[in-house]
Amino acid sequence: MVPRLVRAVAFVTMFAGVPCPALAQSAGAEASCVAAPHRQFDFWIGEWDVYTPDGAKAGGNTITSILGGCALQENWVSASGGGGHSYNIYDARRDRWHQTWVDGQGTLLVLEGGLQHGRMVLRGERLGRDGQPVLDEISWEPLEGGRVRQLWRASGDGGQSWRLVFDGTYVPRGRPMR
Repeated sequence: MVPRLVRAVAFVTMFAGVPCPALAQSAGAEASCVAAPHRQFDFWIGEWDVYTPDGAKAGGNTITSILGGCALQENWVSASGGGGHSYNIYDARRDRWHQTWVDGQGTLLVLEGGLQHGRMVLRGERLGRDGQPVLDEISWEPLEGGRVRQLWRASGDGGQSWRLVFDGTYVPRGRPMR
């Protein structure tokens, strides 16, 4: 009898301070992401074919609004068969956008930033293959015809010089590139 009581008390104590996601959802979380800054990246939502500047297909991407409009989920599939995913969220407390990207090669990008002159610009630092810091900057710019340009640059010298990692034009799936 005593061991059963001890286990029951231990179980209750173990979970006493753990937040309950179901309770958090019912506490009005749905209305928390309706302010204008949460919509700044909505131009990226859609089903996309992505092309490089020479017109070659780089892959396909699906961006969906999730969690009642509080986040965007990216599902990338490259033309060569690789893939990656990101979660994007506007952090109202810090007044900035955040992206966490992971891919099938073990790449992790943690980027932050915001809207600058009509473009979403996110930056983050990671360690390169040589163990040295690399600054990544990725921007997304809405274009005419419902297209979006994504430009990814990287710097090994803190932003003094940049190399192009990726330049892609997102075209709504099923439409011609131009």
